[in-house]
Amino acid sequence: MGGKLRLGGMLDGLAVLDLTDHRGEIGPWLLAELGADVIKVEPPGGTAARRSAPIRNGESLQFLAYNIGKRTVTLDPNVAADRSTLRRLLGQTRIVFDSGPPGLLTAFGVDRATLEALNPSVVVVTVTPFGSDGPRADAPASELTVAALGGPVRIQGSPERPPVKISVPQVWRHAGAEAALAAMVGHHRAVGDTMTGAAPRPQFIDVSAQAAMTWTLLNAMEAHAIQGRDFERTGATLHLAMTIPLRRACADGYVVLVPRGRNAGQLIPWLIEEGIVDPSWADEDWDTYDHRLIDGEEMAISHAEVIDATDRLCLTKTKRELLERGNELGVTIAPLNTVADLRAFDHLEARSFWRPLTTDADPPASDPFAAVNGPVMIPGSFLTVDGERPFSERPLGPSVDPSVSFASAAPGDDRAPDEPGEGSEQPAERPTDPGFWVGSTGSLPFEGLKVADFSWVGVGPITAKSLADHGATVVRVESINRPDPLRGQLPFREGVAGTNRSHFHGTFNTSKLGLSIDLKTEGGLTVARRLTGWADVVLDSFTPGTMSRLGLGPEEIRRSNPSVITVTTSLLGRGGPFSSMAGYGYHAAAIAGFFDLVGFEDHPPDGPWLAYTDTICPRFITPSIMAALDRRRRSGAGCHIEAGQLEIALQMLLPELLDYEVAGTVAGRIGNRSSDVAPQGVYPCAGEDTWIALSITDDDAWGRFKTVLGNPTWSQGAVLDSVEGRRNNQNAVDTGIAEWTVQHTEADAERVLREAGIAAGIPQRSSDLLADPQYRHREFYRTLEHEELGPLPYAGHQYRIDGYRNGPRSAAPTLGQHTYEILTDLLGFDVDEIADLAATGGLE
Repeated sequence: MGGKLRLGGMLDGLAVLDLTDHRGEIGPWLLAELGADVIKVEPPGGTAARRSAPIRNGESLQFLAYNIGKRTVTLDPNVAADRSTLRRLLGQTRIVFDSGPPGLLTAFGVDRATLEALNPSVVVVTVTPFGSDGPRADAPASELTVAALGGPVRIQGSPERPPVKISVPQVWRHAGAEAALAAMVGHHRAVGDTMTGAAPRPQFIDVSAQAAMTWTLLNAMEAHAIQGRDFERTGATLHLAMTIPLRRACADGYVVLVPRGRNAGQLIPWLIEEGIVDPSWADEDWDTYDHRLIDGEEMAISHAEVIDATDRLCLTKTKRELLERGNELGVTIAPLNTVADLRAFDHLEARSFWRPLTTDADPPASDPFAAVNGPVMIPGSFLTVDGERPFSERPLGPSVDPSVSFASAAPGDDRAPDEPGEGSEQPAERPTDPGFWVGSTGSLPFEGLKVADFSWVGVGPITAKSLADHGATVVRVESINRPDPLRGQLPFREGVAGTNRSHFHGTFNTSKLGLSIDLKTEGGLTVARRLTGWADVVLDSFTPGTMSRLGLGPEEIRRSNPSVITVTTSLLGRGGPFSSMAGYGYHAAAIAGFFDLVGFEDHPPDGPWLAYTDTICPRFITPSIMAALDRRRRSGAGCHIEAGQLEIALQMLLPELLDYEVAGTVAGRIGNRSSDVAPQGVYPCAGEDTWIALSITDDDAWGRFKTVLGNPTWSQGAVLDSVEGRRNNQNAVDTGIAEWTVQHTEADAERVLREAGIAAGIPQRSSDLLADPQYRHREFYRTLEHEELGPLPYAGHQYRIDGYRNGPRSAAPTLGQHTYEILTDLLGFDVDEIADLAATGGLE
C-alpha cells in the first residue's frame, strides 16, 4: 500500500477521508488522482457502491473504477473502538466526503459540533440528491428522477419518443466531480484563514446532484426567462442561431457533421471529386453564407441542398474515412464512437492515454479480471502536468488495520513543499506573502488571484468563471474583430440578437472583467504579453500550438513569470494524429461515445443536449488548477497543465470502459431503463407532451407502488416480486404503468408517488426550473444587473457553503467593457500608450 505518486501529484500529503457510497465516490477519487492521501471508510459488508452495476464475478466495476488510489478501512458504527478510530481520523484529515441522506457520519453519531471540536479547520462535503434542506431535501430519488428534475431528460431525445436520459449512470459522477471542486474551494478558504491568522472555521459544503444536472443544460438553464420560450427536444439537433441537424448516417454508423457554410466550403473539393455537386459550387461565398442565410437572403444554393450534399457524401464513407479526410480539409467530422471504438482509437494510443490496472496480489479465481488475457488497461489521468500524466500507482487494496493513519496530519496544513515538476522552474525563494495567492485582501477564497482568460466558448470560460465567482480578478480576453462565438448564439434577450445580448455567453462569464485586444496586431500582442506577466494563471482553449506561435506559449510566459500556472484545453490534446482538429463539445461528446448512449435501441442515437463535454471538463480542470495553486503556495513552483476534452470526458465512462476490457460488453442505448432497477421509465401523463419519471428502486417500493396503482391484475404474481422478474417483463409492466399515469397530471402523479415513498419527478423545462421551490429555497438562480440588458437571472453554483454566500458576483461583461481600467489600473499603461494601441488597431 501507499505506492509512489508520479510527477504532478499536486496534492501530495493532503489528507482526505472518504465516507461516500456511489453518490460521491468520484470526488475523493479525483483528488487521489491529483496526489491526495485518501482513506476510504466502509461499514461491514461495504458501501452500496459495491453493488452498483456493472457487476462482474460479484465485483462492482464502478466501485473498482472510482476507488483506485485509495486506502480502505472497515469500521463498524456499532463498535466503540471503531467509533474512536473514526474520530481519530477525523482529527487528522483536511477534507471529509460523505453521501446522504443520511450519510455515514450520521451512522457513527458524528454531528457538526463533534466535527468542529475534533478538527476546527475541517472541510466537510456532503453529496445529496437535492441539497441538505428545502422542500425536496428528503424526497426519494434515483438516477433517472434527479436527471429529470434537473432538466436534461426533458430536452433530450426525439419528439416522437419519451424524454430520455443518458443510458449509463451520470448523475452521481457529475455530482461527485463537482464535490471535488467544492472541496478545493473549502480547502482554500481554510488555508486562507491560516495564512491571515484568522480563527479557523470548519467548512460545511452541501452539493446538490439536481443542480449539477441543471448545469449540463448549458444555454437552456435560464432560456425561458431570457427569450420567452423553452427549448424542446428535437433529437440530434444543434440549437444555436440556426437549428441544424447534427447526426449524419455513414457507411458503418453515424458521424457529427454540421452542414454550415464554412464546412461546406471546405468540403467542396471532396464533393466535386465524388460527383455530388456541380463545380460551380466552388464560386459560392461560403465564408458569408451562414450570415446571409440567417438574415433571410435568397440563396443560390439552399441550405437544404447543402444538407443533402453532405448526407450523400457521408453515406458512401466509413466513420474513419470521414474523420481522416475531414481532418485533412480542416472540417471537423466526429465519429459517433462506442467504447469498443475508443479502445482502438490510435490518437489515444499516441497520447499514451491507457495505463495498466495494478493489483496488490495475484487475483483470485473469482476476480473479475481473471479471464482477461494480458494486463487490464484503463484510462489514464485526465490531464498532463509539465508533460507528464499524474496518476496514483496504488490500486484499491484490501482493508487495512484500524490503526491506519494519514501520512501527515492535515489540520495545520503543514505539508512539506514538494519538488517542481519536470520542465518547471523553481523561483529563487518560496513565497511567504499570502497576497501571492489568496486571503490577504478579503473573505473570498481566491481574492488576490490574477487570471488571464484567453479561452472561449465553454470549457475554459466556465473554468475561469469558477475562480472569478470566488474572488479572483479574471480578465476575459476577446476581440471586437473576433468575439467569442457564443455571443452569436441563443438565447438572446427578448429574442433579439446582438453582440452583448446572448445569455449563453453571459452565464459562462460572470464576475469577470472584459478586455478587447486584437492578437493579430503587434499592439494587441504587447498587451497580451504584459497581461501574461501580470497573471498567476493563464488559461487558453486554442488549437494546440496557437499560443506558442503567438509568442505566448508556456515557455515564453515562464521566462518572465516563472511561478505562473498555464493551462491549455483543446478537443483532443497535442501530440496525436488528430491534434489539429478544432471543434466544440458536441464533437467531443460524439468522439467520447456519449452520442451513442442517448436514445432507444430501435432508433438512431439522439445524443445528449448540445455540447455535453463542456459540462464535464470544468469539473476536472478547475480543481486541478486549485491543486496547482496549493502546490505553488507550498513550493513556489508553477506548472503547465494540458487538458484534452476527450480524455476528461472518458473519466465519466470508466466503469463502461472497464466492462468492455473485462467482459467485452459494449454499452449501448437502453432508453430510460436500468440493469439493476425495474421498472423505470418516463411515462405519459394527462395533457400534451407531459410526463412523469419514476423508478422502483427495490422490492419494498414495488409493493407500495402496486398499492398506489390500486393493485391491478397485471401487477400480481410472484414473477414480478423480484427486480429480475420485473426487468424481464418490463414491456408489459410499462404498458400497465402508462395506463395509470395517463389518467393523472404530471404534478398529481409526482405528489402521489412521492407520498408513497416512490422516486418520481417531472422532467422539468427551463420555465419549471426557474420556479422550482427547491431552487428558490436554495437561491440557486441569482439576479444580476447586466450593463446593457438590465437585471437577468444567472444559474448559481451547484453547492452551498455555510456562512458564505457563494455564487456569481456580477453579470458578464459586455465586449471590451473594462478595457481602459484593465490597461491603466492592472497593467500600468499610460494614456499616450493607450492612444497608440488604439490608433494601431491593437484594442479592436
